[in-house]
Amino acid sequence: MHKIKIAEIFHSLQGEGLYIGVPSVFIRTFGCNFTCSGFGMEMVGADNLLVSQEANNIAKQRKDHPEWTYNTLPLAKTGCDSYASWHPKFKDLSPMMDIDEIVHAVEMSRLEHEPKGKPNGLKSSHIVITGGEPLLGWQKQYPALLDRLAETGYRHITFETNGTQAIGDELYDYLMLNHISGKRLDITFSVSPKLRGSGEGPVDALIPEVVESYCAFGRVYLKFVVATARDVDDVHTFVYEYKKAGWAGEVYLMPLGGTAESYNLNAPQVAALAMHSGYRYSPRLQVDLWKNEWGT
Repeated sequence: MHKIKIAEIFHSLQGEGLYIGVPSVFIRTFGCNFTCSGFGMEMVGADNLLVSQEANNIAKQRKDHPEWTYNTLPLAKTGCDSYASWHPKFKDLSPMMDIDEIVHAVEMSRLEHEPKGKPNGLKSSHIVITGGEPLLGWQKQYPALLDRLAETGYRHITFETNGTQAIGDELYDYLMLNHISGKRLDITFSVSPKLRGSGEGPVDALIPEVVESYCAFGRVYLKFVVATARDVDDVHTFVYEYKKAGWAGEVYLMPLGGTAESYNLNAPQVAALAMHSGYRYSPRLQVDLWKNEWGT
């Protein structure tokens, strides 16, 4: 039986990048190859970065808060703002779900938010498969999941990935067949590479041939979390390497900030950096509208 460890499934607006504002159902898988513990921390010297321990500190408090659920966990001001989707101390909050359970949860989430009777004749058909890093070991289960989603009417799929995971054989064959047979599914890869400011190094985070390989299956665009001009210098390097490998697409800059306070401080500067560098600016609606609360 096909099963995937699911952190959360929820209906919201796509908050970032190319499809910002599009009603979407998010399927957040558990697990990531990065921790991004540098987000929101200061640089010390040329290349050293202070590291956030906030996720670990919250994890230490769990024994005193048995009532915590995925949607009531504290927000992280520094480090990865979706720490519960990869931190091993929170893996018990992410159940294993079979394909039928996942698709049922997707439908229930959509129906909860859409008007009964659909007076405008529209249906949310955008699925965002996110993480963590959704292109880890769960790839083998995606052909079955994507088939069931398509049968249920969900044909627009976005994978939100950090761009380091090659497509495995099973998913490769499935996506290639989809591509050459008339595109039963509309596939997008939203690639958010991790810059030095995330705490991850370019040796692990910059794999141009992987991102270029996604282009065989659909649309591929880049979105970077930035705070400073130094971050944008890193963006230039990443974009150059991706283009050299054969990728071509849109590039978005988004403000750093796991909470509304830090995000709002960064947003004007990041917007100016985007204008001056020729990239697109993307807000993060989940922070703008809902203060980055879980499940929104």
